[in-house]
Amino acid sequence: MKPLAVSDFTLVSALGDGRETTLAALREGRSGLRQRDFETAALGTWIGMVDGLDGPDALPWDAALSAFDCRNNRLAERGLQADGFAQSVARVRERFGAARVAVLLGTSTSGILQTEIAYRHRDPGSGALPAGLHYAQTHNTYSLARFVRERFALQGPAAVVSTACSSSAKVFGQAARMIELGLVDAALVGGVDSLCLTTLYGFTSLELVSADICRPFDAARKGLSIGEAAAFALLERDAPAVQAWLLGCGESSDGHHMSSPHPEGLGAAMAMRQALAQADCEPAAIDYVNLHGTGTPGNDAAEALAVNAVFGAATPCSSSKGYTGHTLGAAGAVEAAIAMLALQQGLAPAGLNVQQLDPALPVHYLLQPLHAPLQRVASNSFGFGGSNCCLIFGAAA
Repeated sequence: MKPLAVSDFTLVSALGDGRETTLAALREGRSGLRQRDFETAALGTWIGMVDGLDGPDALPWDAALSAFDCRNNRLAERGLQADGFAQSVARVRERFGAARVAVLLGTSTSGILQTEIAYRHRDPGSGALPAGLHYAQTHNTYSLARFVRERFALQGPAAVVSTACSSSAKVFGQAARMIELGLVDAALVGGVDSLCLTTLYGFTSLELVSADICRPFDAARKGLSIGEAAAFALLERDAPAVQAWLLGCGESSDGHHMSSPHPEGLGAAMAMRQALAQADCEPAAIDYVNLHGTGTPGNDAAEALAVNAVFGAATPCSSSKGYTGHTLGAAGAVEAAIAMLALQQGLAPAGLNVQQLDPALPVHYLLQPLHAPLQRVASNSFGFGGSNCCLIFGAAA
């Protein structure tokens, strides 16, 4: 594919708001995970929670968008405000026209918390949900793109991808194809996923959540820590200023199991090879791989085999989920942002919380940050059902 300009990007997670806050945490090796409860879920686990989203004082918009009020859209607005990203969107709309800017976002649970709360207030006689629940603007999967589109008065194509944890990585490929076909000139891409009871109880019932802080690639890893985040990027046909280049996007669907990856990582390896082919580069040209690295025994083992098969055992790699937690449908966009920060700063972050690296995982996993010029980095995102995506980014200069 022709390299596509990333003109701006931003993120909000448990580490805080914006690129600089995130970068400081990556440099310091500081996690945003805390042992705390959420809503009525007193599970005693570690979560990556974004503070300041609750209460009437946290309402981030005027009455015209009041029907969109839910935790997920509040988190989306926090992300849009970070790093002056909203001003960049306004610039792109002015430059290309509202109908030539696509909105392509990823999420897994959208605003389901709003419905969970509404069920506590059903009519005792009829069981009807309260009239104040705006399903289409909150719970519905498309509500995220609808909110962002209306927020910026954009009129181009809009869609939400929901392929579990690869959702907001796949939208980069979707945007690249639309721009290449001439359907649009720019795309606002990214992902938002917020904490909810369905996620916390659901992953706990699957025995995928660790009681301890998540330890990706540790010999004694026992599961993931769930987080929430919003991350966005702007892709343009010919940007006047470039933050990074999207060089390739590889996607695959191995369909091995509803929730477990192929044990040899065959679909993951296929996505990585396709991304390399699109980027027209050899595996040795990749300076760092941001791993999916959830901290579950099966996922880390499968990914290590896939990375070794494609890149060998020498390419530096690490997981950033020890910093943010697994942000599910937002993970692809969050880790794309971290990959671009790595390129800009010449910093491949260390994986956190490792007590003893698993000797059975044949990769060069970073336990200390790597400070070196980086020209190309890869970012992996793998979802339930074998939905895999690998993005390759190149340095702006």
